[in-house]
Amino acid sequence: MKTKKILSLLLAAVLLLGAAACAKPNPAPANDAAQKTIHISVTFDGKTENLDVKTSEETLGAALIKEGLISGSEGEFGLFVDTVNGHFADVAKNEYWVFTKGGEWVTTGVDTTPIEDGDSFEWSIYQ
Repeated sequence: MKTKKILSLLLAAVLLLGAAACAKPNPAPANDAAQKTIHISVTFDGKTENLDVKTSEETLGAALIKEGLISGSEGEFGLFVDTVNGHFADVAKNEYWVFTKGGEWVTTGVDTTPIEDGDSFEWSIYQ
């Protein structure tokens, strides 16, 4: 009889602990909540490359730099992009990278352009 009481108490304790563990689920890590996917197309020498970038960054520049997709030099107006996805725009030949969002001109620099999940950006050479 004493063994049954001990087993009953033990079982009750296990059930209470299990219920307590299930009552409050673990929250998702903070970086998962901010995760977004942006779509990038890069047109160079008549060919277009399409890329999806998953990021928790807030701006286009930060996301693309972190992924190693753009590089350039810091200037008076922020990052001057000279390379996109390994393709170099030669300023000596009057080549410059420009980017649009959903086909529309962007009036902010790459450093300050905010991104949201599902945004699409297009990069191409302007001469």
